[in-house]
Amino acid sequence: MTNWLPADYADQLLRMVFALLGGAAIGLNRFLRHKSAGMRTHALVAMGAAIAALLFTGEEAISRVAQGVLTGVGFIGAGVIMRDGESHVQGLTTAASVWICAILGLVCGVGDLFVVGAGVLLTLVTLIVGRPIERFLARLAHDRAAANDKSG
Repeated sequence: MTNWLPADYADQLLRMVFALLGGAAIGLNRFLRHKSAGMRTHALVAMGAAIAALLFTGEEAISRVAQGVLTGVGFIGAGVIMRDGESHVQGLTTAASVWICAILGLVCGVGDLFVVGAGVLLTLVTLIVGRPIERFLARLAHDRAAANDKSG
């Protein structure tokens, strides 16, 4: 039986697919929360970073690639951060999720798929569980402050 895809190409394709799917999963969370950067943006950032990492080998080269990717992704992140008239900042979590997708894409490119899987899972847990925990703690702090105001 003849392989239609050489092993090294299959490995590269697998890394790109992992990056794409990991970024898409994180982006889907942002999309479902009606954030400015959604599934496509996150998936493309992750896969783009993986492709950049695949193009270059060696520690020095990957270090330079990582620096370039993370600098470029900083501009995307800056584009999703907004400040309203009351100086409330919005979009930081989405900017951070784009940044983590770039990192996960780089990790896919260098081939550590366990770290990618764990990173995607932990990122999703943080995005899904983080807000309810923040709200609970804010309510708890507010209730304590109100109790202190009544007693003092």
